[in-house]
Amino acid sequence: MANDDAQPEGDAPDAPLHAQSDTTEDGEARTTPFSDDELEHFRELILQRRQEAKSEIEQMRKQVEQAKEQSDDNTAYGIHMADAGTDAMEREKLHLMIARQQKYVGYLDRALERIDNKTYGVCRVTGKPIVKERLEAVPHTEISIEAKRKEKAAGGGE
Repeated sequence: MANDDAQPEGDAPDAPLHAQSDTTEDGEARTTPFSDDELEHFRELILQRRQEAKSEIEQMRKQVEQAKEQSDDNTAYGIHMADAGTDAMEREKLHLMIARQQKYVGYLDRALERIDNKTYGVCRVTGKPIVKERLEAVPHTEISIEAKRKEKAAGGGE
């Protein structure tokens, strides 16, 4: 969590004028640099990407099931060990891809929570607004480009 003294002080030219903390109609604290309309835009973008990821997961699960059925059908005829190994490797790769997509869906879900909490678009490292263009490209991100560069320079990059 960023400390309170790391608030933007005019050094973020990309921050909209309404970036200051205020309160929502519900009386909740707003720390997001985005208006409700902009947040709704990001919600739609995230929901679209979430649906795409869920569809891919379902598709990969079907592929795993088909591969499993095919390997079960071939056992009566004696399949070559190399072919069996290749099939097993392909199924394992699909399982890893499913796990990766599920993790991505989790990131998207957390971004939706931040939109609901009115904390979306604030870097968890610097406490400064994240540039809108970065959020368009990576809507689930929690850190700014500045923080990502520092992370990579420190050897913690992906």
